[in-house]
Amino acid sequence: MTVLYYPDAPAPSWPHPVVALGNFDGLHRGHLKLIDQVRRHAAERAGTSVVLTFDPYPPSVIRPERAQPLLMPLAQKLRALERVGVAAVAIVRFTADVARWEPETFVERALIDWLRVAEVWVGENFLFGRDRTGTFTLLRALGEDRGFTVEKIEPVRFREFVVSSTRIRHLLREGRVDEAAALLGHHYAIEGVIVRGDGRGRTLGYPTANLDPENELVPPHGIYATVAVVDEVAHPAVTSIGVRPTFGGGRMVIETYLLDGDRDLYGRHMRLAFVTRLREERAYETVEALQAQMARDCEAARAVFARLTI
Repeated sequence: MTVLYYPDAPAPSWPHPVVALGNFDGLHRGHLKLIDQVRRHAAERAGTSVVLTFDPYPPSVIRPERAQPLLMPLAQKLRALERVGVAAVAIVRFTADVARWEPETFVERALIDWLRVAEVWVGENFLFGRDRTGTFTLLRALGEDRGFTVEKIEPVRFREFVVSSTRIRHLLREGRVDEAAALLGHHYAIEGVIVRGDGRGRTLGYPTANLDPENELVPPHGIYATVAVVDEVAHPAVTSIGVRPTFGGGRMVIETYLLDGDRDLYGRHMRLAFVTRLREERAYETVEALQAQMARDCEAARAVFARLTI
């Protein structure tokens, strides 16, 4: 997958670029439907499937005090886009100057002069340009005038909900990771490097991998059934997020115990996918009581994984 930045990279010479335009935070079911359309149209026309997105996240530049946490940092989003088969990602470096571009300026500079688009696809509610004044109707009119087509997809629904990054953030903040996964179309995952902890888990009989996450949004304190992916190998796991109140509390840590055996993972990159929340975090009067609960957590997680294929 090719990754280019505006304004750094010169105009690429891609055949018939078919572009999905948006932020794509979380890469949920709506995003995946849009990208599927782009890939299909590009394949039918011997063209190039392209995702055009922005970095940093535009709200963090326009109104940083009101910006919501990202579901995916850029590096994670790029890995996910590569997994779904996008040929290229074009990233506009979003600055205060870019935020002041009129919609026509964005179309002229990014879509026409730089990418030389043939087709552009957007979601139902996509807005762009200064003060979000650019609409689908305006984009389509500009495309008709400048020789490229513009299409949109209807909102994707799951049961009674419209799938959106905002709804998914709400569910994750409440620890409802299984419901968030239903809207995402995949388990919510955080990624980062495994770092050394204080070794307490090993002394309890449950050696853990401590994750230093890249993500802004981490599910709330609690115990979760998770899938830990290291070196592209998936391991069923139990993850604790919290302050370890049995031992007096402290800073928040993310500790993962692999159910299929102990491994030396220090310094490795890990993707940690959240399957379901098993229980809340709580303090225990004795270490023995905590160990007994940890054993029950592992059994509960094994029961979850017995119903799944990972």
